[in-house]
Amino acid sequence: MTARKKTWLMKSEPTDFSIDDLERVGTEPWTGVRNYQARNFMRQMQVGDTVLFYHSNCDVPGIYGIGKVASAPYPDPTQFMPTSKYFDEKATQAQPRWDLVDVAYVRHLARPLALDEIRAHADALGEEFALIRKGSRLSVLPVTAAQAKLLLSLE
Repeated sequence: MTARKKTWLMKSEPTDFSIDDLERVGTEPWTGVRNYQARNFMRQMQVGDTVLFYHSNCDVPGIYGIGKVASAPYPDPTQFMPTSKYFDEKATQAQPRWDLVDVAYVRHLARPLALDEIRAHADALGEEFALIRKGSRLSVLPVTAAQAKLLLSLE
């Protein structure tokens, strides 16, 4: 029996890396996550899991595309690079602190699903949906099958 595929929402500022960039490169390591809870979510990811690609910190934040997890989690190499803004002086090759997964492009949404529209469905998404929970700023978060179905139905 194979494990059931999961859905995740991953945020990126489009000025740093957008769904268009992912389409152009095909597959990209999801570097720079420096929150333990988000890192732990990435450690749960499996190849083939769905990724809702979310643009944050922009004029119209929202879900812009779909990707998939293309690798098992592995140590984020930027934690070891002194010149990287993601350098972590406490991380060592023997004991890395931060992991990542590779994300592959699947498709753009037919239209962006703006955060305001997502919030309009808060009751149906449930209060456990971290994207619309007050005070939650995670860059990687789980999406239940029911939540994913609802979100993609809005497309």
